[in-house]
Amino acid sequence: MPRFDLTTLGEGQLRYCVPAGTRLEHARTFDVHVTGTEANVGCLLARLGWRAGWVSALPQNPLGRRVVNEYRLAGLDTSAVRWSEGRLATYYVEFAVPPRSTQVFFDRKNTCFTAMTVDDVDWDYLLDTRLLHLSGLSVPLSPGVAVIVQQALERARAAGIPVSFDVNYRERLWSPDQARAALAPLVKQVDVLFCGRGDAQRVFGCSGTPEDIVRGLAQWTDAGHIVTSLAADGLIGWDRAQFTHVPAREVVILDRIGAGDSMVGGVLHGWLKGDFVRGLRYGALTAAMALSVYGDQVYTSAPELDALLDSAWTDIRR
Repeated sequence: MPRFDLTTLGEGQLRYCVPAGTRLEHARTFDVHVTGTEANVGCLLARLGWRAGWVSALPQNPLGRRVVNEYRLAGLDTSAVRWSEGRLATYYVEFAVPPRSTQVFFDRKNTCFTAMTVDDVDWDYLLDTRLLHLSGLSVPLSPGVAVIVQQALERARAAGIPVSFDVNYRERLWSPDQARAALAPLVKQVDVLFCGRGDAQRVFGCSGTPEDIVRGLAQWTDAGHIVTSLAADGLIGWDRAQFTHVPAREVVILDRIGAGDSMVGGVLHGWLKGDFVRGLRYGALTAAMALSVYGDQVYTSAPELDALLDSAWTDIRR
């Protein structure tokens, strides 16, 4: 029996943000949150009772310890983190309302994680799992990290370990052409593919109805399960036999960042239980839960998630 239900590999960060109405160039104070797209998925699954582990590199200083301490509180195993001299990745968020858009600025160059090589990864740890989760967001961070992601996928396939992959395109990290060239060989080999409607259009040229977009993605991958987020229109999943559309949950949006990771975690919660369709419903719910709280992570439990899945909303429970 594998040690973990899910392992993942990615960069831990601190997010500094200012509320709508405040510009970064005039900010005096920041709200600070621990984040990292792959670890967000791992933390949610750990809170839902799954055995989840995370591979990364962090600076041996208070900032690195801040990241690890928060992940440990979630139940995510961090024993394979590589501690080193260097810096922690950060990013900055300027929340806004129309006519301005919320802006995200990355500071992720020359960090402990981007300096990692394949020799720094505990491969026995990473591959001791039922499912390996990877993200396309890590690939453009450095040539070394790109090789690690490729190696992780190839080694998992050689060991017969299923791989889930979230495209997670970021236009401030690379162009659509660069992303397509690098990610196409990777997504071809995965078992569960997550790709938002916007990323499918920009990176892979898929267009049309939600079903058309998923069929277009299917030309790029051999994945047995494909999930496409449709933002306010919910999400659609395909198991190569049937499409399942799940509408978005009603929600008051407080913070958009992290909703995609929470959706992925919810879907994988169902996938690990052997119920992909229920996983899509979990994904719509966990995405809404992420939108309704500040920060990138969802704080919940398996009993609460199941209770909310079929319940009608009420403004207060006594």
